Amino acid sequence: MLETKTETVGMDTKEEKKHNLKSNESSKNTPNYIFYADAEEVNMIDAKDDYDYINLLEKAQKKQRMKGFDPEYNNIVDYIVKITRQIWKEKDIGLIYDTYSTNISVHKGLINSHGVNEVISGTLQTLHAFPDRKGLGWSVIWSGDDEKGFFTSHRGRSVATNLGDSLLYGPATGKKVVFRTSADCTILNNKIYEEWLVMDTYHLVQQLGLDPIEIAKKMAQSTKKLSPSMQFGFKETAEKGLPPEIFKPSSTEFEIGEFMQMVFNRIWVRRSFNYVKEFYQDNAVIHYVCNRDIIGTSEIQGMFITLFASVPNGKVILERVTCNRRGSDKDWDVAVRWRIQGMHEGSGYFGAPSGKPIDISGISHYKVRDEKIEEEWLLFDGMEVLRQIYLPTEDETKQSGQSAIEDGNFTGVS
Repeated sequence: MLETKTETVGMDTKEEKKHNLKSNESSKNTPNYIFYADAEEVNMIDAKDDYDYINLLEKAQKKQRMKGFDPEYNNIVDYIVKITRQIWKEKDIGLIYDTYSTNISVHKGLINSHGVNEVISGTLQTLHAFPDRKGLGWSVIWSGDDEKGFFTSHRGRSVATNLGDSLLYGPATGKKVVFRTSADCTILNNKIYEEWLVMDTYHLVQQLGLDPIEIAKKMAQSTKKLSPSMQFGFKETAEKGLPPEIFKPSSTEFEIGEFMQMVFNRIWVRRSFNYVKEFYQDNAVIHYVCNRDIIGTSEIQGMFITLFASVPNGKVILERVTCNRRGSDKDWDVAVRWRIQGMHEGSGYFGAPSGKPIDISGISHYKVRDEKIEEEWLLFDGMEVLRQIYLPTEDETKQSGQSAIEDGNFTGVS
């Protein structure tokens, strides 16, 4: 212990921060799904428009080691912002071949697609239906390096007009839509090799003036082979009669990784919604699905109650927690990828109980300031959950007399 302290004293401030973050990550008590990075190593985009970001003065651009990446990218945030802008705004679809792995895996809820050609196809189909699509309100949370690979979690808000026909949504409506998107990416040697995509497709369908249930049924019919019905019950969700364990932090000192474990354990896993007042600031805001802003601890408690009422015995899984230090150990930006798996056996956000197994996969971004959550962006795809609810079982297909529809490259909107 004394030897470690001696080594730390000799470090400059930047190296000391890196050392402390690495110490957090390698701590015996830290799960292998929690990662740390310092926001000062990169140019965090926050809420700036990407045009302002790419026109930063030369002296303001922070250089990160990017071995294996094209020289135009200063750091990993720079990489994500620039390629996204070039593909979607500049319509450089060919850049996908340079920045996506040939064997890329893309996860949209329970639907998985593979290969760069499907990414190309999905992008073209989206731009055909929404040719003026633009992204606003970026933020990128990151971790990793150029040796083991980088990770990014970025969120954005898209504005587009439905000017083209599409297989799923039908004839063009001419309506303007606004919808939020979040994506997690793993990146190495200039290429994204795995992506988890979450979109507020339910809000998109509403704005197009379409019936979400009818669209969900159409999605279910066309994805029976891509994503067959899940088969699980209480053994895979919550064991009846066995209460969830209580997470106990290693000390009374604030540590962001343990704080996020506390938030999910108390509020999400144990449904102890009284802890909202302990973990959120009094005037905290959650930017929820369908462009709703949930303001204050009372409204936030109500939101969680309605969500979990649909899956009262659902199991909560944390897949990844990424923490970016913002100047002090009390202030952090955090990205969490999570899942809720359970039986749709209660009335709540997804309507009357269907008795079907559902998987709600989502990404949340948090602004933690002075050891409490000040702002949160919580996103899941309500249409993906409805698709699962209306996905016909083999018995239902036989009883209805419908013939199986061959699954094509189901892209929806990327």
